[in-house]
Amino acid sequence: MEMAFLNVLVGFDLKTQIIALDALLPSKKVPDGAMTSRKFQQIRASIVEVGMIEPLSVSRPNVFKDEFLLLDGHMRVLALRELGETEAPCLIAADDETYTYNNRINRLSTIQEHYMLRRALDRGVSKERLARAFNLNVSSIDKRVNLLEGVTAGAVVLLRDQQFNPEVARVLRKMRPERQVEVVELMIAANAINVTYAEALLNATPPEHLAEHHRPPRIKPMVTPEHMAKLEREMGKVHGQYQQAEQTYGADLLHLVVAKGYLTKLLTNEAVRRYLNQRQPEILDEFQALVDTEALEARVSESDIEELDDSDEPAVEQGADSGPVDRLNDDKSNFAATPLGDTAQIIAIVKAA
Repeated sequence: MEMAFLNVLVGFDLKTQIIALDALLPSKKVPDGAMTSRKFQQIRASIVEVGMIEPLSVSRPNVFKDEFLLLDGHMRVLALRELGETEAPCLIAADDETYTYNNRINRLSTIQEHYMLRRALDRGVSKERLARAFNLNVSSIDKRVNLLEGVTAGAVVLLRDQQFNPEVARVLRKMRPERQVEVVELMIAANAINVTYAEALLNATPPEHLAEHHRPPRIKPMVTPEHMAKLEREMGKVHGQYQQAEQTYGADLLHLVVAKGYLTKLLTNEAVRRYLNQRQPEILDEFQALVDTEALEARVSESDIEELDDSDEPAVEQGADSGPVDRLNDDKSNFAATPLGDTAQIIAIVKAA
């Protein structure tokens, strides 16, 4: 009776079934270049090292056909096919309702990943094995393991639920504890926990608030204090204008869309167009320019690939470091800017040790 209640609550049969990969129908298109992405390589390496961590999620649209709709696990299926596998364990949806897979439910923060890696090492898992499982070099694992060395407890508390580049901790170590807390508060308030912003705050830190082991480079000042004060005033003015524009952006955009639609309909009237062309040609040109304006196309990011499968892989986190890649000269894999993955993945590596 308790098991039946649990099945209804979860929405899946709790017992996995082995299903042929050829019987799986994708529910979304895999973006071009997915198999050459770092994410795919990490999923593949994880499967080779510790096997399938989490079954695929599928549904059966028609009980009379041996076909299953793949709800989650598209990247894992690609990796399994490349490894020569023909079958995979699957969880089958137990109801007919539309199911949306929550692929962010078990995402770890950067500090949680640090604790999980430390626990894995304490239980005997070698750094080399962790590096193989995540398709990384050992230096990347070292950065995660030594993440909190030299970082004050106050800053750790503020960052415990955040996802950030481990290089941010390297920058924080160059400041005294009270300045570390202040810098973290500024980064969180600006929603910019990244290396670029951290280094900018480091450069603005007075020498008395720097760590004893850190000697700031001697840089010849390029501007005078008067110029700096003027620049700060100008930046404050620009910031105020930006906030004002941000408050009215939605209403202004709506008015422009409505106006464009009205002008489009207006200019399709030949009588109106002829009148404007004869009496007010400059206004007709302005109207036509507004009608011909096209909306900016939305940016296409790597999230198209990330949304395919976040269960077995270290996906790019929200608010990740947006600084230049060449700042990570000692980490050519650039994994330092990417979370390791979920709890299940690291636990599986520990159990397999």
